[in-house]
Amino acid sequence: MGAAPPVLSVVVPIFNEESVLPLFVARLRTVLDSLGETYEVVAVDDGSVDATPAALSGARRQWPQLRVVRLRRNSGHQAALIAGLMRAHGTYVASIDADLQDPPETILEMLRLARDEHLDIVYGVRNDRHSDTLFKRWTAGLYYKIMRRLVGKQVPAHAGDFRLLSRAAVEALRELPERSPVLRLVVPWLGFPSGEVLYQRAGRAAGRTKYPLSKMFALATDSITSFSSAPLRVATWLGLIGVIVSGVLAVIAVVAFFLDETVRGWPSLFIAIVFLGAVQLLFLGLLGEYVARIYTSVQARPAYYIASDSENAPAENVEERQPDAETAG
Repeated sequence: MGAAPPVLSVVVPIFNEESVLPLFVARLRTVLDSLGETYEVVAVDDGSVDATPAALSGARRQWPQLRVVRLRRNSGHQAALIAGLMRAHGTYVASIDADLQDPPETILEMLRLARDEHLDIVYGVRNDRHSDTLFKRWTAGLYYKIMRRLVGKQVPAHAGDFRLLSRAAVEALRELPERSPVLRLVVPWLGFPSGEVLYQRAGRAAGRTKYPLSKMFALATDSITSFSSAPLRVATWLGLIGVIVSGVLAVIAVVAFFLDETVRGWPSLFIAIVFLGAVQLLFLGLLGEYVARIYTSVQARPAYYIASDSENAPAENVEERQPDAETAG
């Protein structure tokens, strides 16, 4: 029989974090060593091009519980996170970023709450975002407000990808057919018993953010199109409004013709054309987002490929197709 699985797995998606990695490793190891139970850390190198791979290899020589999973290319934060979740062995699996904005000490509090309350999911919820810019706080608040309106109130406000899952929740994720799920929406949708741990979000310990405005916008788009057809319904209603407005303008145009004031009416005609054209283009774009998701699903390409896993030392060149259970913000 093989060795018993660890009590806790900690999944860490990493991309170009050479400056903060030594600080993160030292702090996380101190926290996990104090647990007094078996654990593993699954660090997923998402195709880093700086000194991150070398730093991870050096850390692993000093830290036996550290596993290094390398992806063949940069596949994105959500894909790297899912790759780690699918390969983690722990009875409980926590996920955390390496920038130290989310405190590793909170993981122990999450584990304690999960055990005491018999919970399958524990979210890390930010109760203070003073380290974020005003714009980021505003856009984050708007994102969660929209998601809770579209998906349901089971989506916790201000909870990102810092969470703890039971083995049952991880196995449920494996069974989902989605290839690119947004975990911060999919996990609440599972419906497992859940709880929250509040914490204060800190500033980056070192380095630069890997989640610029463009990636935040992409996450929001994926979130909406993955979980709701509401934008298509909005298109229907705006189309109806456009028809009504066009009818009113048509009546105005006829009246203006009989009053011999047709030249004076050209601004309303111009506005109508621009309005209808803009609405059509907008919702053609929205429709394209849904068609693109269908196209990607039909292609059935995996979101990531595993290059190596230090668990299988010496490191092997293994291409692992992403499980059907197959990440944003």
